[in-house]
Amino acid sequence: HFKNLVLHLATTAAANLGEIPNPFSRETEVDMEGARQIIDLLQALRLKTLGNLAPDENELLDSLLYDLRAKFVSLQKKSSKKS
Repeated sequence: HFKNLVLHLATTAAANLGEIPNPFSRETEVDMEGARQIIDLLQALRLKTLGNLAPDENELLDSLLYDLRAKFVSLQKKSSKKS
């Protein structure tokens, strides 16, 4: 169940980062604040579950956080260059 929660949150963050279409509108959208909130939530889960997860759960959460943060920073850099 934990993996499903983490995957659901990561999918939501990916949608907010424009990686996948919004499941409701079917449009690709970028919502940096929404993405930031989900990434922060995943980070809080990471801190609160430290030492209590199975190795595969740790790896999944760490990997997703790394990927989402990298995409977030990349989008921030792109938007700052446009300004």
